[in-house]
Amino acid sequence: MSDSIPHPPFSSFPNRIVCLSDEATELIYLLGEQDRIVGVSGFSTRPPQVRQKPRVSTFQDANFDAIVDLNPDLIITYSDVQAEITREASRRGFTVLNCNQRSIAEIFETIAMIARILGKQAQGADLIGSYTSGLERIAAAAGEFPKRPRVFFEEWNDPIISGIQWVEELVAIAGGELIFPELLQCRKAQDRVVTWKSVVDRAPDVIFVSWCGMKVKTEEITSRPCADQIAAVRLRQIFEIPSSLILQPGPAALTEGVNLLHSLLSQVVDGDASAQLGR
Repeated sequence: MSDSIPHPPFSSFPNRIVCLSDEATELIYLLGEQDRIVGVSGFSTRPPQVRQKPRVSTFQDANFDAIVDLNPDLIITYSDVQAEITREASRRGFTVLNCNQRSIAEIFETIAMIARILGKQAQGADLIGSYTSGLERIAAAAGEFPKRPRVFFEEWNDPIISGIQWVEELVAIAGGELIFPELLQCRKAQDRVVTWKSVVDRAPDVIFVSWCGMKVKTEEITSRPCADQIAAVRLRQIFEIPSSLILQPGPAALTEGVNLLHSLLSQVVDGDASAQLGR
């Protein structure tokens, strides 16, 4: 009886991916499977070739008429921010993978999962090994700092939100001392809201800023009450980190993002403030 059961080519799935998760899009390119991608988010920029793909969504809204026309066999979304897109895609009968990685460990797990789905397990493992080695090298270099600067990572300005877990973990690897370590594992943004007074009280030496989708205004930070009481403001050690390099939980953050954090912290430790925001 079992011999009569057809054996479809499971290994070919998926062939037509609408990837609304920017970090997953970059990963699929790195795995050499970009030809499977038929549609992406309008915010996708990595690698530059992705701009040639049809753009079918913003971060929170999708053009389902365009998606239907692309006839995807898999849609990849990210987090609760895209929960409505995920729900609507499921309601329309599409297969959806919603990823929600929030830590470095979960980023690695997501890389392994997507690589496995694409039949690229070995390549995924190689990427994870490369990223792990890179992070270990940076951590070793940061271990040579005579003092670890106290760091506040501002993910949003109104309300003020401290960095999400993978960002804070990368700050620590890069050589910073977190001023809100108790918020490290808070997965929801509303659980990482802090007051400016609490930032001042914890006296950061460095402020990293990345407001997703919005240009940082340094003067907004420096004009806050009692701002001149903290070293980060007095010494002009406020640095904007491009959101595409740090706020997407994927390859860019694990490479360019953490390298930028480490480079800036190294300059601070060496007393070189030449790269401060707004110069």
